[in-house]
Amino acid sequence: KQWYQRRVHGWPLKSAEFLLHMLKNAESNAEYKGLDADHLVIEHIQVNRAPKMRRRTYRAHGRINPYMSSPCHIEICLVEKEQAFARGGGVEEPEKKKVSKKKLQKQKVAASRAEGSM
Repeated sequence: KQWYQRRVHGWPLKSAEFLLHMLKNAESNAEYKGLDADHLVIEHIQVNRAPKMRRRTYRAHGRINPYMSSPCHIEICLVEKEQAFARGGGVEEPEKKKVSKKKLQKQKVAASRAEGSM
């Protein structure tokens, strides 16, 4: 992928720009179909390999090297949801922590000992 300004970290800008263009296109398609673009949520996104395109590059002393691109197929499914971004606002029950079987067994043994001593 293409890295601009020789950065050590960051996003591959060329790939990120392709994805942004696809999202803008999906938004305009949704508006054309009469959907509300503010309530669109990405339900599914998938990237698959496409067949490599083979070309050749000519090198010094009469040599030829392969010059192959690695394209991909990007699939995005957007869904219109009414309460898309109300996730952290409401008062909800806290999720119960997952407890291992070993810890559950220790708790049962401790509870039975406490009942036996009474």
